[in-house]
Amino acid sequence: MDLRALFSSNDPVGSSEAFTNRQSQWNVIATAIEEHLRHIAAPSFDVEDLESPRTNVIVFHGVGGVGKSTLLRKIESALTAAEQRPQQWGAPAWASETILPVRIDLSRSASMDFERVVLTIRLALAAAVGHPMPSFDLALRRYWDAQHPGEPLEEYVRRTGLVGKFGQMLPQQMQSAVTEAASALKLPGLVGSAAGQVATALVQALRERRERARALAGCARTADLLEADPDLEALSYYPHLLAWEISRLPTKRAVVPTILLDTFEDTGDRHRDTERLLQRLVWLMPNAFFVIAGRNRLAWADPALQGQLDFTGPDAWPGLAPEAEQPARVAGGDRQHLIGDFSPEDCDAYLARRLTQDGQPLITPAIRAVVTERAHGLPLHLDLAVARYLQIRRTGRTPPGRLRPHFPRPHRPHLSDLTANERHVLRSASLLDAFDLDLATQAAGLTHQAAARRLVERPMITENPYAIWPFHLHGAIRAALRRADDHTEDRWTPADWHRAAERALAALGRQWQDAGALLPSRTLLVACLRQGLRLARDHHLGDLGWLTDAAFAYTDDSVWEPLAPPTHTPSPSPGTEPQPGPDTPADALAELLTAIARRQHEHRERTAERLTAVLSTGLLSGELTELALYYRAKAHKDLARTDTALDGMRQVADADGRLAPRARRGMASLARIQGDFPTTLAAVPTLGWEGRHHRVLAHIRWPHGDIDRAAAAFEAARTEAEQHNAPGERAIAQTLLALVTAFTDPDRADDELALAHQYLAPLDQRATTLYAHVAALIRDAEPRRASV
Repeated sequence: MDLRALFSSNDPVGSSEAFTNRQSQWNVIATAIEEHLRHIAAPSFDVEDLESPRTNVIVFHGVGGVGKSTLLRKIESALTAAEQRPQQWGAPAWASETILPVRIDLSRSASMDFERVVLTIRLALAAAVGHPMPSFDLALRRYWDAQHPGEPLEEYVRRTGLVGKFGQMLPQQMQSAVTEAASALKLPGLVGSAAGQVATALVQALRERRERARALAGCARTADLLEADPDLEALSYYPHLLAWEISRLPTKRAVVPTILLDTFEDTGDRHRDTERLLQRLVWLMPNAFFVIAGRNRLAWADPALQGQLDFTGPDAWPGLAPEAEQPARVAGGDRQHLIGDFSPEDCDAYLARRLTQDGQPLITPAIRAVVTERAHGLPLHLDLAVARYLQIRRTGRTPPGRLRPHFPRPHRPHLSDLTANERHVLRSASLLDAFDLDLATQAAGLTHQAAARRLVERPMITENPYAIWPFHLHGAIRAALRRADDHTEDRWTPADWHRAAERALAALGRQWQDAGALLPSRTLLVACLRQGLRLARDHHLGDLGWLTDAAFAYTDDSVWEPLAPPTHTPSPSPGTEPQPGPDTPADALAELLTAIARRQHEHRERTAERLTAVLSTGLLSGELTELALYYRAKAHKDLARTDTALDGMRQVADADGRLAPRARRGMASLARIQGDFPTTLAAVPTLGWEGRHHRVLAHIRWPHGDIDRAAAAFEAARTEAEQHNAPGERAIAQTLLALVTAFTDPDRADDELALAHQYLAPLDQRATTLYAHVAALIRDAEPRRASV
């Protein structure tokens, strides 16, 4: 029951802590515990073995608000009682009564130091087992008397809130352990009441190999631990005694502690002091199973931590190492799991079940859709949105249908976890849809990649190793960084954001240009254009720089991948009033390229209108103006407006820019359309590759029935396109070759069409694809030659 929701208004609202998804995480836990039980039941298992690799830990990590704490609470409930297990989780293969779940919140707000961690585990065992654990209890009692003189343990347990239903059992059991040891050693009553003196006597008896002492505390290292100074360092080794005592419990009382350590990131500091103690706890209790949840991956398998932690490297923690660095596969496999975001469907189901009234969802579908979009899959955001919804409702108003909750505060801990350089890289990377180490470093204006490398190891960064840029910043954190003041001392001003956008744009350009100098990549070109256009538009960058060259490279090959949605809504049909147009040079360039690419799917009248609108803004540079004029003239040519098209082509040709050869080809084609074949034929030698001279010649030959020379010209055009690595032009030439051969040689047309379809498959050339369909129709209509 959510009491905050229950008391939010006078109008009763049904509320519950809805839980969805996470079935895969439960399957991971259930499988890991089953493997752990088999491991500790094997005859070869030795609880005193300090050298074997440890597989008794599993880690769930993810961004703040993704639901790690909720998951651990549900796991605790599911391990405590079968009836509390969510319905979608299957029953485990092991008996639940053998598992003792102990959830410990390590957050700073909980003030959970290492001493309290040890006491919490022993308190849980006191309730479950019900009798002393002599060697551990004697050591703990000796430690307590030394570190807390004059403060009874029962008073401390009560004062700190560790007391529960069985809170007083631990002090009683510890006193019983002291008394039992004193009795076994036949110590006088006065001496037997002092844990320190009993410990000294027990050590002496163990050194003398007395049988009663060895029966009482048979662990090989008991004497050494009792001789050590009873300080925090010694306390961190006492779990070895606790693990030994657990291992010799009678069968009827045997339990396997499953210790859930939540908010593990709050134990971290520069020197890892607390983490070292907790790691020692995990290592020294190999018969207990540990589930750790935190924002970051656990780095225990990193050999670089040698000296800061006692046990490091993939040989010590094979399941915690990255898969590529893991030694020979061990039982359990990978033990680090990223907690994923809720899917949109799970978010909607969560909100629908979270608040109800008369059995129906209180939050409307429209509001649930908006909240789902803004939450980026984080359950914490969903809960905050529910609280905001109830707050508005409590005022007597109906929450607006377009409720748009923004919650930057939950992401501030992520910033506080980072160094100043890492925060600088994070903010720079938030400008990019995706990035690699080099791109993030250059966008941040740094000269080394160390900060970027550390940053991408955080769970707020997801990785797709097969993408051009493998790293992506979590959407919720990216939105929070870009939308709100993060209230840190080194927060950015608007000028800082603008300069970072300029650096990011320049870095994208360098990547494209450097790659093009070695091996041009169409995929990289389109990816850089998409990110670059958005950066220039969102941050009003006036100098488009390399984007102009990239725009020409994009149009050179007639492939037409979609770049981005139009910057304004296109008119539904020709002749209607257009929507407001672009207002920055980047907007204008994006609209120009979109109009050129979309002409494969829109009426040419619409293309001409859009290009005219872009030209009228005056936002395009001289070269880009020529690009718009050229493609507008092509649209007019397709609309049979020959004179208008010829005028546009002439303007571009007279400018003598990089599109002049294409414009001259356009003028030659228009002359051919008008029946002036001599003029077209005379222009062919002046066109060159840029003017597609072979294709222009072929277009003269085949309407005159000179099929053989037309086919040869199209073949030459295809070969030249291959030499210039132009797959778009190659597909056009090959398709037209199939078209002309279909008139005279259907058998050859079969082969040419098959190759044409192969070339067209990865491209978006609708008009050329239609030519291929026409070629197939002509081929099928042409009679086949009789086979010899």
